[in-house]
Amino acid sequence: MSNATNVTLFEAPGHKNVLLEDFNKGGLAVQANQHIIIHGKAGIILDPGGHKVYSKVLSATLQQLGSAKLQYMFLSHQDPDIVAATNGWLMTTDATAYCSALWTRFVPHFGLDRLVETRLLPIPDHGMTIDLDGCPLEVIPAHFLHSPGNFQLYDPVSKILYTGDLGASLGAPGYEVTDFEAHRAYMDGFHARYMAGNAAMRAWVKRASKLDIETLAPQHGSVFKGKDLVEKFFRWAETFQCGLDMIDKFYGG
Repeated sequence: MSNATNVTLFEAPGHKNVLLEDFNKGGLAVQANQHIIIHGKAGIILDPGGHKVYSKVLSATLQQLGSAKLQYMFLSHQDPDIVAATNGWLMTTDATAYCSALWTRFVPHFGLDRLVETRLLPIPDHGMTIDLDGCPLEVIPAHFLHSPGNFQLYDPVSKILYTGDLGASLGAPGYEVTDFEAHRAYMDGFHARYMAGNAAMRAWVKRASKLDIETLAPQHGSVFKGKDLVEKFFRWAETFQCGLDMIDKFYGG
């Protein structure tokens, strides 16, 4: 990733989408992005991360918000690089957190205080809409990619689909993909092991391709900007063999 820490992916009057690049540079922990959407006087942070980056990400988020208020947290699934610092965010802000209904009883094991546990709310399997000061953010299913309770967030103003671990890359040289085929070297291995199978990939393409998408923004690695790269990603996902498609290989067969 580049040396930048804050990258504006989209900006229009009253609306802004910011990528917070890896706040864990040089550590053993996997590289992770945090994303912020600000609309009007309200903001949402996506997959805010773990304890090690909590204070830095909180400070950067509050700086980006300015006079706006952090209204929501979106937790795409249950992994620690996404939810481990949830208690800190809920204790220091008035935000409401959303995660899959499958994980509302598991996230508290990271240390959720009783004072804030009522602000961790479930997302039903089919998804929902989150109203961010008049902007309808669409929560869409991405189950088994890789978590059995997994969601993505679509912003209709910026036309960004925040894809969580789907589209993730490890070790890519920049924050933006320029050559899809060359980028596969940083992406294929991760997806082969972490995604459940091509059936889940195809189901996701069928759902996501109904959206008007300009950018795919994963939680790890580089973003895919422009409809050409989005379409290439769809075509790749439709046929990519992963998970159960390769089960014999993982057992040494």
